[in-house]
Amino acid sequence: MTLQEKVNVDIITAMKAKDEASLRALRGLKSALLLAGSEAGANGIVSDEQAIKIFQKLAKQRKESLDIFLQNGRTDLAKTESEELSVIEKYLPAQLTEEQIKQELTILLQANGANSAADFSKVMPLAMKHFAGKADGKQISACLKELLT
Repeated sequence: MTLQEKVNVDIITAMKAKDEASLRALRGLKSALLLAGSEAGANGIVSDEQAIKIFQKLAKQRKESLDIFLQNGRTDLAKTESEELSVIEKYLPAQLTEEQIKQELTILLQANGANSAADFSKVMPLAMKHFAGKADGKQISACLKELLT
């Protein structure tokens, strides 16, 4: 079952369970998938890899909104974003822990001979490609800066 099919099945399940938070998030996912499927050359089909990238983008948006709402004391809006984020994260691959990221970055740094802060711009694109879908870019950047100082 593709991610697109799973989202459709889960929408029906959420409707039957009258789970408004999940339903709201799932409808957002379906909307994003339909939009991607209607682009030129897509023929209405979105691969699982494309779907994961879309879901990651939506999760990142929710995280950023959540941070802003919490900073401004809007707990009502933060709760909504948090609920939607938890639903979206169910469709994403498991994220690596900070310790796992540092271990893999250490190996990547040794393989590329990077050992100073000046090498950051050389290694960061490699790290982003290596961790695609497995870790957040901000977290990768922070760990890499820590290892290079």
